[in-house]
Amino acid sequence: MALRLIEMILKNKESKKVSDLLKDYKIIENRQIKLTDSEVLVRVLLDAEKSEEVLDILNKAKIGREGNRMVILSVEATLPRAVTEPTVTPKDGSTDKNVAERISREELYESIKNSARCTKSYMMMVLLSTIVAIVGLYNNSATITIGAMLIAPFLGPNIALAVGATLGDLSLMWHALRTGIVGIIIAMLLSIALGFLVRIDPTLLQVASRTSVGLGDIVLALTAGCAGALAFVAGNIPATMVGVMVAVALLPSLVAFGLLLGGGELVLAMNALILFLVNLVCVNLSSIITFLAQGVHPIKWREKNLAVKASYIAIGLCLLFLVGLIGTIILSKTI
Repeated sequence: MALRLIEMILKNKESKKVSDLLKDYKIIENRQIKLTDSEVLVRVLLDAEKSEEVLDILNKAKIGREGNRMVILSVEATLPRAVTEPTVTPKDGSTDKNVAERISREELYESIKNSARCTKSYMMMVLLSTIVAIVGLYNNSATITIGAMLIAPFLGPNIALAVGATLGDLSLMWHALRTGIVGIIIAMLLSIALGFLVRIDPTLLQVASRTSVGLGDIVLALTAGCAGALAFVAGNIPATMVGVMVAVALLPSLVAFGLLLGGGELVLAMNALILFLVNLVCVNLSSIITFLAQGVHPIKWREKNLAVKASYIAIGLCLLFLVGLIGTIILSKTI
C-alpha cells in the first residue's frame, strides 16, 4: 500500500491535541512546523490504509473545524525508506486489526465524483466509443470492438452510483444516474439510427456473441463489477481497469441492440439488450456489496443510518431486476 501525507494548519492548542490523539496509533511520522506565533503546520505521514482511521479520529475530536482544511497528499516515495512503527493499542482499547487495506472514503469520493458529472467530454467520449463499437461489430473485428470497450466511460457512472448508495450520498447518486442514462441514450439512439441505414449481419461472431446470454454472463458481470470496485478502493485503477472494461463490455452489447433493432431483428435485439442489462445490474450490485465489505461508510451516525437504508434499497432493487432478468433468460431458453 502507498503512503499518504495529511497536512493541516492549526492553532497551537489544537496542534498539541493532535500529538496526544495520535501518539498511540500506528503512523510513520508526525511533524509540526511553527508558522506564526499562533499557527502550526501539522504533517502526518502514514500508510494509505491508515489514513481513514486517523481522519476519523481527528474529525471526532473536531480538529481543524475553525476554517481550516485537511489536505491528503499521495506520497510517491520517501528517503530514508518509511518504516511503520509496531502497532500499539490505543488508550480507548480499540485496535486496527479490522482496518481494510484501502484508501480512505475521502480519497475514494474525490477519485469517483468526476465520473458522475455529465460533461461535454463525457458525451463526446460516449459518441466516439459508440462509433468505434459500430465499426468493430460491422467489420466483425474483435480488436476494434475491444478498443470501444476500453474508451467507453460507462463504468465510471456505475461505480459512482454504487459509492453514492454506500455513503448515502443522494446528490452523487442522482448525478451518476443522470450521467449514466444520458450516455445510454446517446449510444442507443446513434446505433439505432445507423442500424436503419446500414444493415448488419447478425451471424457475425462479434454480433452473435452479444445476442446469446446465459447464467454464465451473470457470474462474469458480478466478478467484473467486484474487480472494478476493488480497483477503486485500492487506489490502483490503471492497473486493473482495462481488464474490467474488457470483461464487462457494457457498450458493445448496447450498440448491438441498437443496430439489430434498427435492422428489424427484434428477437436478437432483445437478447443483446438483456445481456447489457445483466452487465449493468450486476456491476452495480457487486460494487455496492464490495464497498460494504470493505467497510466504506460515513463517519457520522445519522449519515450511517441513511447510508444503510440507501444501500439496502439499492441492493434490493438490483436483486429484483436480476431475478427478473434470470427469469427472462430461462423462459427464452425453454421457448
